[in-house]
Amino acid sequence: MRQLFFIYLALLNFQLFSQTKGFIIDASSGSGIPGVKFICSEGTKSVSRSDGAFVLTIKKYPTWVKVNYPEFTPDSIYLKKDSVFNWELKPLIQTMNIIVISSNRSGQAIEDVPVSMEVIKPALIDNKGISNLEQAVDQSPGVYTMDGQVSIRGGGGYSYGAGSRVMLLWNGVPMLSPDIGDAKWNSIPMEQTSQIEILKGASSVLYGSGALNGIISLTEKIPSPQGNASIKVQSGIYDNPRRSSLKWWKKNPTFHLVDIYGGKSFKNFGATIGANIYLDSGYRQGESEKRFRINGSFFLRSDKLTKLKTGLSYNFQYQDVNMFILWKNDSSCYQPMDNTLSRQKAIRLNIDPYLKFVDNKNNKHYLRTRYYLVTTGNNQNYKDASFAQLFFTDYQFQKSILSGVNLTAGATVNVGDVKSWVFQDHISQNYAAYSQFEARFKKFDLTAGMRLEYYKLDTMPVDSRFEYLDSLYSPIYPVFRLGSHYAINKTSHLRMSLGQGVRFPSIAERYVSTSVGGLIIFKNPNLQPEKGWSGEIGYKQIVQIGQNWKGYFDVAGFINEYSNMTEFTFGVYNPLTGDKLTWLGYGVASPEDSAIWNGLTAQGVTFNQCVGFKAVNAEKARIAGVEFSFNSQGRIGPIEVTSLIGYTYMNPISLNTDSIYKQTFSDTSTNILKYRFRHMAKSDIQLGYKNFELGFSTRFNSLMINIDKVFEEPIGTQEILPGLKEYREKNKKGAFVVDLRIAYSIKKQCRFNFIVNNLLNAEYASRPGDIQPPRNFILQFQYGL
Repeated sequence: MRQLFFIYLALLNFQLFSQTKGFIIDASSGSGIPGVKFICSEGTKSVSRSDGAFVLTIKKYPTWVKVNYPEFTPDSIYLKKDSVFNWELKPLIQTMNIIVISSNRSGQAIEDVPVSMEVIKPALIDNKGISNLEQAVDQSPGVYTMDGQVSIRGGGGYSYGAGSRVMLLWNGVPMLSPDIGDAKWNSIPMEQTSQIEILKGASSVLYGSGALNGIISLTEKIPSPQGNASIKVQSGIYDNPRRSSLKWWKKNPTFHLVDIYGGKSFKNFGATIGANIYLDSGYRQGESEKRFRINGSFFLRSDKLTKLKTGLSYNFQYQDVNMFILWKNDSSCYQPMDNTLSRQKAIRLNIDPYLKFVDNKNNKHYLRTRYYLVTTGNNQNYKDASFAQLFFTDYQFQKSILSGVNLTAGATVNVGDVKSWVFQDHISQNYAAYSQFEARFKKFDLTAGMRLEYYKLDTMPVDSRFEYLDSLYSPIYPVFRLGSHYAINKTSHLRMSLGQGVRFPSIAERYVSTSVGGLIIFKNPNLQPEKGWSGEIGYKQIVQIGQNWKGYFDVAGFINEYSNMTEFTFGVYNPLTGDKLTWLGYGVASPEDSAIWNGLTAQGVTFNQCVGFKAVNAEKARIAGVEFSFNSQGRIGPIEVTSLIGYTYMNPISLNTDSIYKQTFSDTSTNILKYRFRHMAKSDIQLGYKNFELGFSTRFNSLMINIDKVFEEPIGTQEILPGLKEYREKNKKGAFVVDLRIAYSIKKQCRFNFIVNNLLNAEYASRPGDIQPPRNFILQFQYGL
């Protein structure tokens, strides 16, 4: 009898604790779906975890289990006993159910975002043969890349690679270098990227200095339970340019790329690993690039602390790059001026530990940290010019205060340590606190945020000084943001946003002192922060054909205004002090500076050593315009259609009334900002039928009306860019580029791609003297599991 009693207890224990479990998976992507609700006919209910894992403690078999999740086809299954399996859900519409993170640091449907935003998926990057992030974001409407610098809606000009008004984020953490303040586009692990979000307009409230003109945010792939692996191999060759005088080679230069990715998650552990190799012999003489990269991530969970997740991501890249800076002349655009090539070996390394925790009151806590190392070397070693380290920590708290009202708040510490013979040694300190409220009232959403910034470089006066009365100031600079969204109905959405921004000068902008060819750059330690604001009113319309195709039509009117804009301005400067000197003609000093000139001459300083560029707060500007875009994805009948189309009109005007400064414009009859244009149009359309795909893209920008006058006119007898004025007079129609691609897939795992970039072999420049590649051909192979 006693034995029967223990057997009964054992059976009862098994019945009470036996479980059906597995993963609920998106059939189109293979990734786990969080938050799916399970309802069993015998009364059991459950919800899937963040990785899609689910556990059902079913009391009585047999039972029906039903699941229902927005944007997915409802499904059910009949179970007779405990089981372990993966359950695939099919998307209701095989299209653009886009969730974005960067606007509010949490998940949000793109139609609910109160600012303009574009999303680029990895498929576009792979299918176009793109080799770095700069090329990828250049596909987006309203975005223009110029020799390593990105401008959104005309917010940025050309500043010789120093500083950025666009913030680059990787997993929500800033990725601007601590010395130059730029984005290292070629080191971002595209093979690990799940999505690129481009947010347009001032975004300093959540992300701080550097987000004055917008944000480019990337998130890494999350490993799925069934595992994913992929490899991409491509080789390309540059065609002969249209003008025979540009051809310098006997054998056409080539370029090659290999991307590898693998990832898998288990019950309490997941990991990814990726690698990249890129070799480019260069279409410009003496220019080349070699890079080798390895990266990955892993996360851990605990059986006891189920709401705690810790992890780490990493990326290491070694590169050896020969940089082309100035052309020889307008007939030999692909050949360098003497002594202007620069070889740089370098390392990029970031290690990003993080922690996520949901407490008993369902409040979310995030701790994100980063160690970021950027070096700049020469042909001998990887750190000769600069060894720059960044130490970053961000704590964030998210809480639902009331029904429909959410709070995001946090604090950030960002410390830079730079050791350089080019910039000297410096320590920068940036501390910030931020908060943002989001309230939803049925169809209306309201967002309001504030950030308090403190920034100090070495022992200099605080850069974040905020004057609020004539004689009073605070060392903390505040910035504010306000946004709203109104859903007219499920498919029609209105939005409005107004945001402030601030950008503190990079160390390079203040302290760089160098020369390349005839180009001399002087340092300016007294450079002040840039300030600005942006406003926008927009309308988004969702369009749908059947159940399998969906698109977004968007129109936005925008205005951006900036003060204290940093610009490398040409002039005559004292090379010993950096002070500006006045002059009446080539080598002729004004009377008030004649004593200084005499002193410099006595020390052996020539006039040519005093002529060059210096970063100064020269510009006050306003940029207003309108932007249209249409993005779609899905199936119309038997044809798979994907599109990314946009047109931007901009009126970028200078508000600086200084007549001396105006003389630095190449066209003094207009107040159009330097290195901008009025019109920009981009499109990418891909059509798929069965195993075949055909895609093409176009990019157009109108003439860059104003540049620095000194690039068109000689300094005495010396020309910085010989023949540029004649070249610009012959090329006044702007730039129009067409790309084409054809692909064939075998069972979806194997794909062959033939890509032709610059199909019409157009000759065009991104900035004065920077002529872009001629037509090139790429053969690509992709394989994925």
